[in-house]
Amino acid sequence: RVQPVESGGGSVQAGGSLKLSCELRGYAGDVVCVAWFRWAPGTEREAVAGIDRGTGRTYFHDSMQGRATISRDAAYLRVTGLKPEDTATYFCAAARQRGCGDRRNYVHWGQGTQVTVYS
Repeated sequence: RVQPVESGGGSVQAGGSLKLSCELRGYAGDVVCVAWFRWAPGTEREAVAGIDRGTGRTYFHDSMQGRATISRDAAYLRVTGLKPEDTATYFCAAARQRGCGDRRNYVHWGQGTQVTVYS
């Protein structure tokens, strides 16, 4: 199995930026999808960004359009222009089967890193 480990969260003033890191511990050679999700109290977990390592296709949540980039294997997610509504716990997750748009395929999850954006 592979164990994602997130880092890079913190408390950031609105308008700032963060680079979140996802280390895939263990063997990750057969990981085909890596994605970032976020969860905030009172909400359902939602996908933020992801990449299909086979096709190179990327996904960004509408709220991230134009202000987020994701590196290979989603090792780094950089978000600029942070907003208070970005406040959440961010999780990195990996899938070993194709179907990166299906949240059910993400069975390898990190513990999350907290992002707090203050105004």
